Amino acid sequence: MSKKILKWVIRHLRKRYKVTVSFNNEYGDADDTIYRTKKIIVQKENHLKFRNEEGRQIEYRSSGGLNYIIEEI
Repeated sequence: MSKKILKWVIRHLRKRYKVTVSFNNEYGDADDTIYRTKKIIVQKENHLKFRNEEGRQIEYRSSGGLNYIIEEI
């Protein structure tokens, strides 16, 4: 019983992020993809790698730079 409570507390205290990835320079249009993530693995100008809430690892790479916004929720 105490393990379940501890896991619940840790799950709710861990930082979560909202990642918006845009494939052009405009945010808010049809090509944007929004993810809720629990861990940012790599965050560089040309490389973004993170794990979403379902545990799936998602990775974006671009030689010309990426357009993304990371917000803590």
